[in-house]
Amino acid sequence: MTSGTVRRVQSGSPWEESFGFARAVAAGDRVLVAGTTSFKGTVLYGEGDPYEQAKVAFTGALEAIGEFGLGVESVIRTRMYLTHARDVDEVGRAHQEIFGTVRPVSTLLVVEGFVDPRILVEVEVEAFRGAEQS
Repeated sequence: MTSGTVRRVQSGSPWEESFGFARAVAAGDRVLVAGTTSFKGTVLYGEGDPYEQAKVAFTGALEAIGEFGLGVESVIRTRMYLTHARDVDEVGRAHQEIFGTVRPVSTLLVVEGFVDPRILVEVEVEAFRGAEQS
């Protein structure tokens, strides 16, 4: 992909179509993944379980960067949004299991809520093509 090329992928989320956004966008050397929850289609996985929701959401985000031939080692930034501060440790545990050896920069915020009150966690991922590990 050349530096002036932008490519978009969809995941099939009902919100992508109704809100008009892409699951992930590659622009030059960066791949950005939109906020991702543990919804797969119309099914919410891990209802009531912040750890499971985080694992499913990160897996979905990693599948999106996989569309561009990238894997977990390419992730340079993560963002986690939670509805309850009590869930920080469980979501952090899921993050560590997935990204512990990669060590991306990360932000974790507690927010008032999401479009569906059963969602406890939403994540964003940013990846870099050609990232060298050090």
